[in-house]
Amino acid sequence: MDDIVILDDEPDIIESCQRILRVAGYRCVATTDPQAALGSVEAEHTALLLTDLRMPELDGIEVLRRARRIDRHLPVIVMTGFGTIESAVVAVKEGAFDYLAKPFSAEQLQLTVERALTQRRLALENLHLREQLRGTYGFENIVGRSPALQQVLELVRKSARSDANILILGESGTGKELVARAIHANSPRSGQAFVAVDCASLPEHLLESELFGHEKGAFTGAINTKLGLIELANGGTLFLDELAELPSNLQVKLLRVVQERQLRRVGGTRQINLDLRLVSATNRDLRKVVAGGKFREDLYYRIAVIDITLPLLRERHGDVTLLAYAFLNKFERRDTAPLQGFQPEVLEALEAYSWPGNVRELQNVIQRACALADSDKIGLSDLSRDLRLAAQTHNSASPPSTAGRLPLKQEKARWIEQLESAYITELLERKGGNISEAARAAEVDRKTIHRLLNKHRLR
Repeated sequence: MDDIVILDDEPDIIESCQRILRVAGYRCVATTDPQAALGSVEAEHTALLLTDLRMPELDGIEVLRRARRIDRHLPVIVMTGFGTIESAVVAVKEGAFDYLAKPFSAEQLQLTVERALTQRRLALENLHLREQLRGTYGFENIVGRSPALQQVLELVRKSARSDANILILGESGTGKELVARAIHANSPRSGQAFVAVDCASLPEHLLESELFGHEKGAFTGAINTKLGLIELANGGTLFLDELAELPSNLQVKLLRVVQERQLRRVGGTRQINLDLRLVSATNRDLRKVVAGGKFREDLYYRIAVIDITLPLLRERHGDVTLLAYAFLNKFERRDTAPLQGFQPEVLEALEAYSWPGNVRELQNVIQRACALADSDKIGLSDLSRDLRLAAQTHNSASPPSTAGRLPLKQEKARWIEQLESAYITELLERKGGNISEAARAAEVDRKTIHRLLNKHRLR
């Protein structure tokens, strides 16, 4: 835990702030010396600076300037007497997070400190994310050259520079959050917070408080005021994943946020102004959900000013190989000889597979193969059983090399033999070699299974 530095020339103020913040669980460093306070900031263990505005040796404005030069992401809260509010406003314009007018209550101090630390955490997270975005979320680095993907990316590029609300549609694993982060990273809001919320993962009774926040005493257990995720996204981008799972009562509250750009915490009376960009995503057909009465039509049209449908991986012809090599580099082994690539039959298998789990499934397959590979190239044996079966079925289903050279009757018999062999092999693989279960699945008797095994010399 980093320190909160408290700087004031009045020891009583320091002692009071220390006591309040320590009870709240924070670690404090207190001093009446501005140089000592700046020394703590320079030591890179400071999460927040709380400073008086009027001090004899060095005033709070200068302390603020020097502290921000040391750490531009450091939130600074200035404390000021009633007669110097104008100076406090100047401090905010200079980059202070907020000011507290003396005398202030313990709750005011705790809430302001909590908000400041939350902003710092989000700023540092977004700094880290922006570094990742340059290599991961920039449009030019989203892997794929297929026409289906390029058409979508062109729409994403245009959407990013606007402030319109966006709805991203696509099956699980197609990269909806990746696209949402790319939109944020390439938008005018890229320097602000990107807050992602999975509407399906939070229980309904917690979701309202998590999204909208709550006031102290709003319900049993609400011992402190809590900022909601929507409020934390103020100034930046709010990403609501699996939006179709949002309960109907929260759809009404979200509609007000989108329409009025205002929010009221649970148990609160004050409206909080918002400036944010909403990006939503779902793997369901939201129009059908609206038609079924499970999602508000007015909210749908508010959030879907621009809708972007992501292509399935099996529709992105040629991208599987590019993605496979990208994931190979990502999961490159460090303790053994580096992998040099894939055996040709592996790439054929990857391209032939239908990828029901889309890009996420491909990533998992390559990660597994990298971990299991014994040679310098990934082979078929390093792939999952589903991939091996798909490769076998694909090869078996390919037209025989004699196509067009034999009479139709002979060609047909040869084709049926290959189909039977591939079918019975895959069936027994799925059933773990159990003849009885395979017979039931194929709706034939056990003798037929044995006959086909003998006919095609299969074990």
